Amino acid sequence: MSTARTLIRGGLVITATDETHADILIEDGRIAALAAHGSTVSESWTAERTIDATGKYVIPGGVDAHTHMELPFGGTFASDDFETGTRAAAWGGTTTIVDFAVQSIGHALRDGLDAWHAKADGKCAVDYAFHMILSDVNESSLKEMDLLVEEGVTSFKLFMAYPGVFYSDDGRILRAMQRASVNGGLIMMHAENGIAIDVLVEQALARGETDPRHHGEVRKVLLEAEATHRAIQLARVAGGTPLYVVHVSAEEAVAEIAAARHQGLDVFGETCPQYLFLSTDNLAEPGFEGAKYVCSTPLRPREHQAALWRGLRTNDLQVVSTDHCPFCFSGQKELGRGDFSKIPNGLPGVENRMDLLHQAVVDGHISRRRWIEIACAAPARMFGLHPKKGTLAPGADADVVVYDPHTTQVLSAETHHMNVDYSAYEGRTVTGRVETVLSRGHVVIDRRTYTGRPGHGVYIPRTTCQYLN
Repeated sequence: MSTARTLIRGGLVITATDETHADILIEDGRIAALAAHGSTVSESWTAERTIDATGKYVIPGGVDAHTHMELPFGGTFASDDFETGTRAAAWGGTTTIVDFAVQSIGHALRDGLDAWHAKADGKCAVDYAFHMILSDVNESSLKEMDLLVEEGVTSFKLFMAYPGVFYSDDGRILRAMQRASVNGGLIMMHAENGIAIDVLVEQALARGETDPRHHGEVRKVLLEAEATHRAIQLARVAGGTPLYVVHVSAEEAVAEIAAARHQGLDVFGETCPQYLFLSTDNLAEPGFEGAKYVCSTPLRPREHQAALWRGLRTNDLQVVSTDHCPFCFSGQKELGRGDFSKIPNGLPGVENRMDLLHQAVVDGHISRRRWIEIACAAPARMFGLHPKKGTLAPGADADVVVYDPHTTQVLSAETHHMNVDYSAYEGRTVTGRVETVLSRGHVVIDRRTYTGRPGHGVYIPRTTCQYLN
């Protein structure tokens, strides 16, 4: 660990709770102190390195709690591995990711977790942790859940979608929820009625409806809302197990979460930039271009965006993650030419999240502090990474971003660092840009130059969900 002292001077320090003109002293990879800019305390500090943040924001490194590096899907693999994906995360001001280890059917949870450790070990530019996808709920895997919670894998994802791949029926979901209610784990849910969706897919293809836009049409809003409602009721039956609904895309699903929270239930919701900034208009782009935007839950008609922004303002939705799961258009998305159901599901976005959410501040959708809350602080608390991650306070890891709120940039595949041949936001102009990034006190982006390295990022065991303490 570096013992060098670093001083960040002159910036507006923004956390989820405060905005102050303060200087930050970093020592031994952690934040040692904050003091008002120009104060006698701050003026007395000395350091080997001083970063001038005058006119800039100084914010916590982003926490992206939903990524899929190198995920096997649809006969191929996500095009970012842990090296390229975490480097792109750093470029975008994200200093911690929580990726999904996958249990294969017929195999132990431990096998899946070990496989993901092997993928990530020594590769990551920023820190990382794991959730566990439960694909095969049985007596053995239920017991393993307890062991994983004890060692810092404290969240488990189940799928009501993708029959034959990740799908769990209601009985398996209930058993996993009951186990989590005892061991303290958080259940994450992909809430779509996959059994019904498969019927609609089959019928659409039989009618010759094969284009990418039909992906959105068969994965109906009502089937997301129904599954969300069902997941909430199953969690209640399981004794009030906390539930985190991933990638919420539709107004009706937000309403189910809001109603549950109004009843005092421990139900949480996440949405993603693609649902806030893209729509079915993208899925309907001419030719096969819409394939670039195929993900599940799917993009929705634009009118759903207002409900998502409202949910983020009212805290019915707590977190914005990316669900980063990129597949190249050439050779990967093209697997679904002539059959939308064969298009690998997923979008690139780990590099764009902090900038897009800052654009939301500029546009008046959210406040600056809410930006930091949904992108840094809330995911850190939700997944047991606080107080090391997600905030700027003495003792926290020195994951710090110097952010220029005035520079404009054009998002493009030509300039992004994700290992994918298109941008979901191609040509979009956003205001604000990451300038310098520190990960545990080490500068990994230095005034728009990458200075990080594979293997700097370390694995972080997590405590249980801190919203429940």
